[in-house]
Amino acid sequence: MTSNHSPRIAVVIPAYRVRNQIMSVIENIGDLVTHIYVIDDCCPDNSGAFVTSECQDPRVQVIRLPKNVGVGGAVMAGYQAAIQDGVDVMVKVDGDGQMDPRYIANFVEPILAGEADYTKGNRFFNLDSLEQMPKARLIGNAALSFMSKLSSGYWDLFDPTNGYTAIHSEVARHLPMKKISHRYFFESDMLFRLNTLRAVVLDIPMDAKYGDEVSNLKIGKVVGEFLVKHARNFVKRVFYNYYLRDLSIASLELPLGVAMLAFGFIFGGIEWMRSFQAHAPASAGTVMLAGLPVIVGLQFVLAFLAYDIASVPRRPLHRRRIGRSATESSTGGEQ
Repeated sequence: MTSNHSPRIAVVIPAYRVRNQIMSVIENIGDLVTHIYVIDDCCPDNSGAFVTSECQDPRVQVIRLPKNVGVGGAVMAGYQAAIQDGVDVMVKVDGDGQMDPRYIANFVEPILAGEADYTKGNRFFNLDSLEQMPKARLIGNAALSFMSKLSSGYWDLFDPTNGYTAIHSEVARHLPMKKISHRYFFESDMLFRLNTLRAVVLDIPMDAKYGDEVSNLKIGKVVGEFLVKHARNFVKRVFYNYYLRDLSIASLELPLGVAMLAFGFIFGGIEWMRSFQAHAPASAGTVMLAGLPVIVGLQFVLAFLAYDIASVPRRPLHRRRIGRSATESSTGGEQ
């Protein structure tokens, strides 16, 4: 992939109750970045007005939203502004100072090299840095990571609630921005939406950084809500990828496996109750009739999961789209 201009890199900073930290974040953003969008998400501290009055950086553009739309809505507003300005890659950095701007080059490089469409931080890569992470958050993130693997289909990713991300504009413009969750489920929902586009996502190792800021995301309070939303996205993803867009052996393995597991457990439970009430052991045939569907059904489900894990997208979407556009332009010119 060739380009006739230097890459345009933007940083999108959702601003909500970050008045005390946001200037430090902006000041530490290096020269690699050409545009900085500060999204004032109807902040009660007037973070946007504060940046406008105090910041002299010509790269900074403050966007004030008329009502609070959550971190996801603020990021989408920043993406839309960056796309209109012809930016190539957008990096999302929180304004509370917990995301070191020095990592920006690490997030952007795989995208510019054509190796990924979307990159996200992973605070679990360096085991030494995990000592800084509160134990409750560590356990909660591990649980959320497993749920995210199931719902998004990106089995090689971890730390799904990490908001330090970067995306190619060619991919961002194809996201259903109005449908993506605007609140705390935003990062996880993004992964689900990216998988429906068959985008390539990579984890970027980073250190966990915690100061005196108070996180608005309480893992213990959102696990139940996230579980329901992950289950919904899992069903949608399976339907899209294995029945609507394509059919494969995995399309048969999952429903057969689930049906056999359900039959085995229900039939076995009923027969166990009968045996318990009659004070008599079940016959060998009854045990086999209950146990065999469970064993075979489990094998079918595991086979589906193995197929799903092997189906993680590997070819970047933005390279395919840019390459197709270049080919069409070349063909049109020859005609």
